[in-house]
Order: sequence, then structure tokens, then C-alpha cells
Amino acid sequence: MLDDEFNRQRARLVRDLADRADPFIKRRLLDLASRYEQPRQTKPLVLPSINVEKHLDHGDDD
Repeated sequence: MLDDEFNRQRARLVRDLADRADPFIKRRLLDLASRYEQPRQTKPLVLPSINVEKHLDHGDDD
């Protein structure tokens, strides 16, 4: 997949930057790279329930 390839390239780039960084930044960059390497976790989309009858009743009691 295109996203997987992007994540691999981004992780490689971030690791290369970490090799040249000071210890504090290096630790943060390596953490970022590990996040790019983790498999994506998708969450199912939960739609809110709608009371259709309530929305159809417009209350035209004028």
C-alpha cells in the first residue's frame, strides 16, 4: 500500500535525523520513528442513533 511505503520512508528519514541529533532530540525522534513503524489501528466508525419519529414530527399544531 502507498501509506505503508510512506510510513517506512518517513521512519527511515526520522532515524537518519536521530543519528545526527543530540541525546534528548534523538530519543524523541526514535520514538516518532517507532510510531511510523507500528501497524495502523483503525477504529470502526460509530454513528449516533437518531430517533426518526421525533424528527418527522414537526409539531404543526398552530
